[in-house]
Amino acid sequence: MDLLIFDLDGTLVDSKLDLAHAVNAARAHFGLPRLDLETVGNYIGNGAPVLIRRAMGPQANEAEVDKALEFFMAYYGDHKLDNTRAYPGIPEALEELHRDDVRMAVLTNKPVRISGRIIEGLGLSKYFTHVYGGNSFERKKPDPLGVETLLEETGVPKERAMMVGDSAVDVQTARNAGVRVCGVTYGFQPESFAADPPDMIVSRPEELARAVIAERKSRGVIQS
Repeated sequence: MDLLIFDLDGTLVDSKLDLAHAVNAARAHFGLPRLDLETVGNYIGNGAPVLIRRAMGPQANEAEVDKALEFFMAYYGDHKLDNTRAYPGIPEALEELHRDDVRMAVLTNKPVRISGRIIEGLGLSKYFTHVYGGNSFERKKPDPLGVETLLEETGVPKERAMMVGDSAVDVQTARNAGVRVCGVTYGFQPESFAADPPDMIVSRPEELARAVIAERKSRGVIQS
């Protein structure tokens, strides 16, 4: 693999608690009770508008959802790094891949500006040539547009690129774009791999780094 395209939430960073706090702040603003952490985690993956639509429930009308989304974005913008951290092993794996000249990018359905600030705030920005969010393109994942754009911009052929993510959304994105996909089991929705199995699954970031570097050595891209 010459290009790894990472999802953000549930793949690179554990942002569940900060997202849950922001969701529950928005719900409290409308007099609704709190949602538990796992429920919010199951709502993540398709972007903030879908997250808030799900979190507000079927009884909320579109005007209320729009207001809740506005409240959520303002609150989350102020609290995005209160508890959010890179998963254990992520900085080390990224450093190892970077050392071996693997190109890496981020493709998330989270808005791009806040995604970039999280990555920068956690000291990870030096590893990624591109960071694209849910508002970077006309269509979000699982539409292949983001992956196709990254392939075009990097000049990497499909067979040398791989998506890395924690949910079926990432698997579907990779399938739609015709690239391989690695699923991580430590993220938010590994159970979704039962219906949409990835090409490979890892339980720790270092497993991914080792596999990619071994594959590149086998092709002679890097020396043993």
